[in-house]
Amino acid sequence: MGKVTGFIEIQRQKPPTRPVSERIRDWREVYLPYDRQALQDQTARCMDCGIPFCHQGCPLGNLIPSWNDLVYHDRWRSAVDRLHATNNFPELTGRLCPAPCEGACVLGLNDAPVTIKSAEVAIIDRAFAEGWVTARPPARRTGKHVVVIGSGPAGLAAAEQLNRAGHNVTVLERADRIGGLLRYGIPEFKLEKHVLERRLDLMRKEGIEFQTGCHVGIDVSADDLLEEFDAVVLAGGSTQPRDLPVPGRELAGVHFAMEYLTAQNRRCEGDDLPESQFVSAAGKHVVIIGGGDTGADCLGTAIRQGARSITQLELLPQPPRERAADNPWPTWPNIFRMSSAHEEGGERLYSVSTQRFTADADGRVTTLHATRVEAAVVSGRPTFKPVPGSEFELPAELVLLAMGFTGPERGGMLDQLGVRMTERGTVWRDEKWMTSVPGVFAAGDMQRGQSLIVWAIAEGRSCARGVDAYLMGESDLPAPLQ
Repeated sequence: MGKVTGFIEIQRQKPPTRPVSERIRDWREVYLPYDRQALQDQTARCMDCGIPFCHQGCPLGNLIPSWNDLVYHDRWRSAVDRLHATNNFPELTGRLCPAPCEGACVLGLNDAPVTIKSAEVAIIDRAFAEGWVTARPPARRTGKHVVVIGSGPAGLAAAEQLNRAGHNVTVLERADRIGGLLRYGIPEFKLEKHVLERRLDLMRKEGIEFQTGCHVGIDVSADDLLEEFDAVVLAGGSTQPRDLPVPGRELAGVHFAMEYLTAQNRRCEGDDLPESQFVSAAGKHVVIIGGGDTGADCLGTAIRQGARSITQLELLPQPPRERAADNPWPTWPNIFRMSSAHEEGGERLYSVSTQRFTADADGRVTTLHATRVEAAVVSGRPTFKPVPGSEFELPAELVLLAMGFTGPERGGMLDQLGVRMTERGTVWRDEKWMTSVPGVFAAGDMQRGQSLIVWAIAEGRSCARGVDAYLMGESDLPAPLQ
């Protein structure tokens, strides 16, 4: 505990941001580093709470009070060691995680929680700047070979842990660059890709092999992998987008969010995409269907592309400003939030159900037809009843479907392997992270379903322990999730 009375004397202070008028003109990150003293003041708010519920809130079990105390006492080198003890990629979670740890912070019982996420990213960014983060190849190799399919956060975490155990690790990625959704799903203004490349360079120096443009089930068969490798890790994510089956869905100008975000990310990477492959919001009335993080990413992207207007629709009612009675601490606070993209513009409408789209003579979408709805619970399940007379229209020249994902893509690899699937459409695995096929393991969204980056990393670490134990009979690798 850095300062006994810190949580009483010091108020929560959000990290500084670049001015809206400046940041919407480029693709650089929105947030700026804390002033050193301001950050130490924020870590001083971490109180001697006895039982740190932030540990419970974080799937990785990050040692949050420890590194808050170390930052307060200016012991940054020790702080990054404590951070890396539980988290392979704090520079990613510190930027992208919604911080369930802060939702569980004991100070949040009657005050604003500690700025845990901002401290995390400040620690790791300084560590890289000071040269404290270096490649650490394993001292010995086991002679075992493992292939990880998918290079998102779960696959990368599993690969790094297995490499540390001394196994030879190959990561296969079907796209042309490593990173999965980190590369092509997250906009530059949230994660500049040099941050990802910095970590990937370290992993390469540590001996991990990356192969891009390798679509398992098409370019290489699952049987070939089972013959070549001692173990296989499935970490392909939950990439099947949820569709909207309403009249007019087939019209030109209606796209899945990932089509849209991927095209812009490729341009930011320097790819010269033809106009036929690039979806732009420039000068258009844009409607985003879905109120989650992906919808906010679309919003920030459309603003930077110069959209004429942007409306984000959400089926659910607007959350309350404070916790509701049925949403007590330390559960995740389901409250109204403003992301950095929402601060920049656009309008959000809640309790809205899209009914259909209509088009111009060329078959391009021009109008979204919707109705207001009332939420109710029937037999324990939420339902949404249209409000009579509440129908309305919105101009819509570009419609982006950002309603989440339904599970991993079927066919191809999964069919070739013959792995068992769950009723939810995800890959089944046992308590040791192995699928129904011996030697084949699963981690991340592919077996969990759509979730958070922090869960993906935690599952990658736990899965790696399962693989290591399978190959060697036992494992010394840590596993946050048992």
